[in-house]
Amino acid sequence: MNQATPIGGVRIRKALPEDLAALVALEQQSFDSDRISQRQFRYLLTKGNASILVAETNGRLQGDVVLLYSRATSVARLYSIAVIAEARGKGLGRSLMKAAENAAWEHHRAYLRLEVRKDNRDAVRLYESLGYRRLGEFSDYYQDHMDAWRLEKSLAPDLHPDLTQVPFYEQSLEFTCGAASLMMAMKALTPPLEFSRTLELRLWREATTIFMTSGHGGCGPYGLALAAVKRGYGIDVYVSDEGTHLGDSVRSEHKREVMRLVQEDMYQQLQSLGVPINCTGVTVETIEECLGRGGIPLVLISSWQIYKARVPHWVVVTGSDENFIYVNDPFVDREEGETLIDSIHMPILKDKFASMARYGRVGLQAMVVLYHD
Repeated sequence: MNQATPIGGVRIRKALPEDLAALVALEQQSFDSDRISQRQFRYLLTKGNASILVAETNGRLQGDVVLLYSRATSVARLYSIAVIAEARGKGLGRSLMKAAENAAWEHHRAYLRLEVRKDNRDAVRLYESLGYRRLGEFSDYYQDHMDAWRLEKSLAPDLHPDLTQVPFYEQSLEFTCGAASLMMAMKALTPPLEFSRTLELRLWREATTIFMTSGHGGCGPYGLALAAVKRGYGIDVYVSDEGTHLGDSVRSEHKREVMRLVQEDMYQQLQSLGVPINCTGVTVETIEECLGRGGIPLVLISSWQIYKARVPHWVVVTGSDENFIYVNDPFVDREEGETLIDSIHMPILKDKFASMARYGRVGLQAMVVLYHD
């Protein structure tokens, strides 16, 4: 929306830095809590990966809508929509939503997601009349402890992914993505399993092979596979290299030797347990074959394209369609304004995911797939 768009006497346009004071005033008028601050608005206007659209009449703001764009995925998130009291009930909210969908599509986003208070019946009716469907709910989501519905709309009507319902768990520490991903896959296959930090740390301890600069370690494919098979799951392992996994990220020769010994021991344990280890690497086709067999794949990716950090990172694949691979990412980038909704069933273009699923100078590919045994 590069040009102002007239809608029923009200024009909708992109917000400008000089709209800052009016945006803050509109926020104060529209909400009693969970408001966007002046500092947040300034960041979103100048630096944030976002769009702000405003509706105005005779130079006065009647409403606004704020969109956030998840990096490296095809999702936009409706962060906020506000309409002044005297303009409500006249279709302005619907017009702002249509403008938001157009802006998201212009930014090459195939999905628009949002959260809405369960007690805001008018808003829920509006969203559902526009084609948004319920993905789930968040308990105790708002400052006043009200629950929220999670809603989503496909902006490309030909997208019909077959998604596995994988319960979400957010990693509690920067180095426990592997353990958190394993927990999600385990609970999808064993619903009575209870999530807890105790289980997260127990799995991390069992699966750790990697030294990090902070001194803590992350999880390699053999460690995750061993932790899962010991709990009764059927396992397939796919790797592109039998050498010391992720050893090129460690400078100390002594630490690399420790990693090598730990990995060799885990490999021998997997061999003795009859776990198949496929040294064929990881492709989109392989992932889809595993999904077709009822498996839940954990895939190692480089987080550079999403979080601009050169660290290995585990995600859970929840499904695919002709265009996208969908993942649950245990990391929620709250510093960028993200919430759980941004990390659940994240659609990533298949060619982009293929390039993400390689790590380090050797381009390590690794996947651990869980099945009902």
